[in-house]
Amino acid sequence: MSSWWKKILSGDGESITPQRLDYLNEGLALERHGDFDGAITSYQLALRDEPNNVKVLQYIAIALSRTGRQEEAIRHYRRALELTPELAGAHYGLAFLLRRRGDEAGAAEHLRAFLSKPPRDPEMSRWVEHARLALEELGDERGGFEE
Repeated sequence: MSSWWKKILSGDGESITPQRLDYLNEGLALERHGDFDGAITSYQLALRDEPNNVKVLQYIAIALSRTGRQEEAIRHYRRALELTPELAGAHYGLAFLLRRRGDEAGAAEHLRAFLSKPPRDPEMSRWVEHARLALEELGDERGGFEE
């Protein structure tokens, strides 16, 4: 290809390099439109690029949960917690998946972990209260806090 043709196509005469897609944002957009399977695919591509990205692991776990793929979601939450043990969102999500599965002890453990360092954002108070109530329903009167 002649250099003038490259200039027309790329604008600078340099070789054309493919643009790297932002799979995480693509997944979020697909999820907002209700395309959870498409979102999962995008998140998996993002995870391929960054296998230890705990944010991507959590987003894929959420999308998997919404499509009924509970065991896969549990695996992704557990992987995120292997990388960052104090990850509040992963503890919260995992707790409710384990509870749904009937693992009350595991659910209580992750609810306590979530509540031991709850998010400070006032908008998250609803989720903190939900976790406290769930823990009480599981028979843990401490509400997640050690005495």
